[in-house]
Amino acid sequence: MSELSEWIKLIQGDDMGKNRYAAKTDANQPGIVLALRKIPGVTVQCSMDDILIGYKGKNFWIEIKEPETVSTVTGLVIPSAIKPSQHKLVAEWKGQYDIAWNIDQILEVIGV
Repeated sequence: MSELSEWIKLIQGDDMGKNRYAAKTDANQPGIVLALRKIPGVTVQCSMDDILIGYKGKNFWIEIKEPETVSTVTGLVIPSAIKPSQHKLVAEWKGQYDIAWNIDQILEVIGV
């Protein structure tokens, strides 16, 4: 089995045959997705923990968090607001994966 399929099993659980239900959508996600889709050349796929953006031939994987989950002291999302699978992605994913809570952060990541 490939490394990618092993990783998918870790994220989704061992029984990939079971139906997966959509996770709760953060309140700010629809507005962010709508704004991104208005930018020429940007595509957005939702439900990929949280969104997958295609722009200028590159893919950007973004987890969106509510602004209320950001620490006023550190300016970062509080660790308890990040799922264990997301902590694992941040630590081990070899590609791009970012956690954001507003459109400006995402635009910076994708280079708009």
